[in-house]
Amino acid sequence: QVRLVESGGGSVQAGGSLRLSCAASLDISSTYCMAWFRRAPGEERDGVASIKSDGRTSYADSVKGRFTISKDNAKNILYLTINGVQPGDTAVYYCAATLLTDAPCHYSDYIPPLDFTDWGQGTQVTVSS
Repeated sequence: QVRLVESGGGSVQAGGSLRLSCAASLDISSTYCMAWFRRAPGEERDGVASIKSDGRTSYADSVKGRFTISKDNAKNILYLTINGVQPGDTAVYYCAATLLTDAPCHYSDYIPPLDFTDWGQGTQVTVSS
C-alpha cells in the first residue's frame, strides 16, 4: 500500500514563504503522476499543482507564479514551495499520487481529484495577515 506523509505546514505571515514536503513509500522517479491539492475551510478540495514522472509540471491558474512543485527522486520526496503566501492560501494541503497512466497528468487549470488513487493525511497551512 502506498503511504504518503505530508509535513512542513504551520502558521506563516502573509508575504512569507513555505515549503511543504511529502515523503512517499514508493519510487517516485517512476510514479506516473503526483500532485498537491488543498482544501480551504468550507470549500471543495482543489488541485494546485501536478508533476509527471518525466518532470513536466502544471498548475492551477490561481497559483501560477507563486507555487512550485518539485521532487527529489533520490529521497522519494515531493515538494510544494509557496512564495508570497496569502490569507487565501490557508488550507489543509494534501499530497496525491497515481500509478495509473490513463490520466493526462498535465492540466491547463483544473486538476481532477479522481485522477489520483493515493492520498496523504494532509498538513495544515494557516496564513495570517
